[in-house]
Amino acid sequence: MSTLNRRGFLGVAAAGTLSAAGLASLTACGSGAATSGGAAKSAKVKLPDFVAAKTAAPDIAGVSGGPDPVYLRYPANPVKATSGAPGDGKPISVLTETWVQPAPSGSSNQYMTELNKRLGSKLDLTVTQDVGDGYLGKFNSIIAGGQIPDLVWFPPNQGLQKVPALLQAKFHDLTPYLSGSAVRKYPNLANLPTYAWKTSVVDGRIWGVTVAQSHFGQTYIVNSDFWKKVGGTTFSSADDFFNKAKELVDQRTKKYPLEPAYINAVHLFSEWWGAPNSWADKGGKLTHMFESDEYFAALEFAVKCFKANLFWPDATLANANPKVAGGQIGAYVESMPKAISTADNLSWPADAMVPFAAESGSKPNFHLNYGSIGFTAISNGVDKARIPTLLKVMDYLAAPMGTEENLFLTYGIEGRDYKRTSSGDLTITAKGQAEAVTSFSPIQNFTQAPPYVYAPGAPARAKRVNEVQKQLHAMAIENPVNGLYSDTNTNKGATLTQNMYDLLNDIVAGRKPLSAWKGGVKTWRSQGGDQMRSEYEKALAKS
Repeated sequence: MSTLNRRGFLGVAAAGTLSAAGLASLTACGSGAATSGGAAKSAKVKLPDFVAAKTAAPDIAGVSGGPDPVYLRYPANPVKATSGAPGDGKPISVLTETWVQPAPSGSSNQYMTELNKRLGSKLDLTVTQDVGDGYLGKFNSIIAGGQIPDLVWFPPNQGLQKVPALLQAKFHDLTPYLSGSAVRKYPNLANLPTYAWKTSVVDGRIWGVTVAQSHFGQTYIVNSDFWKKVGGTTFSSADDFFNKAKELVDQRTKKYPLEPAYINAVHLFSEWWGAPNSWADKGGKLTHMFESDEYFAALEFAVKCFKANLFWPDATLANANPKVAGGQIGAYVESMPKAISTADNLSWPADAMVPFAAESGSKPNFHLNYGSIGFTAISNGVDKARIPTLLKVMDYLAAPMGTEENLFLTYGIEGRDYKRTSSGDLTITAKGQAEAVTSFSPIQNFTQAPPYVYAPGAPARAKRVNEVQKQLHAMAIENPVNGLYSDTNTNKGATLTQNMYDLLNDIVAGRKPLSAWKGGVKTWRSQGGDQMRSEYEKALAKS
């Protein structure tokens, strides 16, 4: 597990790798040779205008920067958000990734056939399922080969190198098409939240369409039935959690409380102790989470959990969701709220574990993320005249909840993939579950609608998501450098953080001693951490 796994960039575990505003900012999605002063340029970019789409009102209103809007039932009369097929009849090649088993491709998948028809162009997807270094390896191979797809998804934390230089050499600058009022030509893109667009800004230009996500990042999603024996997932302390989780370990029947995602586990444990959300700001002086006592306590606790066999024993496990659903694993780290509201989880009793005080005197917190999982860039192998066409295609794919387009994109073909109940709600068919309805599908991964909560046929589940989000929001903290820039982070952040996470994995798995962390932090500081701190502190003072 040398790189962050499938959910790393959805929470705060990736915060240290990112430049423009920390957590999910793609300004530093890789360590690259940014132009000197690129941070200052980026701060001056005019982000796309926000123009709210006119769709059905949610049953529970969302709060800007807080709980997402909730739909208890699917809107009865979805509106049309686009006019005509946006494509030009020519194929559109795409490089993207998925965190679940990819749906069938080709003519056997009627959903994809219908999608291509509605787009007016065939999506030619190159999809990498997240396993180890899968996307990084595929990305580097394709870039080196020179045959770059039309649309390329840039993730925030998978170790991509020399990103600013790569964008300038191989991709179109989309600033003229998306900055300010220019985005209004694409109404669904204009409806994407402003905060998410910051992830698309690199070295003073807008390089792609943001992939917006909820501010509510990583939580432990639990199989409620697994934890019933110990009274559920309400714990009084870290020791209480440890003792109860240890009761549930059954190596004979292969039952373990936690998935083996050590980086994400340490991140969530650190919230129990009240660790910084990447950085902590005390009077303009910054301390990084790697340097904090709280983060070290979480790392120490993870080592204790590993020794007690609380983690699933195979660290190469690519997707814990099926094993959590099947009762073999008790909890896995995932993005809130999608993980406990989407159709693919409705067959098992999913809930979220809310942070609690690790010990007497500690104040737990919840780390808000930046609200994006990257951006999708357009290769400069695409003729400039075709850029508006590709933006219109992504505009279609970003259609919001309450539109005909979003209903199809999310749930497929009525009568085949889903059916309407007498109350007007949706039920998902087996065919729809296999081909159309999947969290983090390769299509959603490179363009999707703004976040919302809806659980087909399960309004109680959607209400529960809202309750959990309110609990989390009450203890939520932002990354204090969100919206600020560090050129050093742009150039070195991803590599430095990956080195620390590699060390973390080695320590948790027992390959290196806990005492090695102190030396790792010293190296992190000397190789760029202190310089990042200085640059961020200067930016804080100016702001």
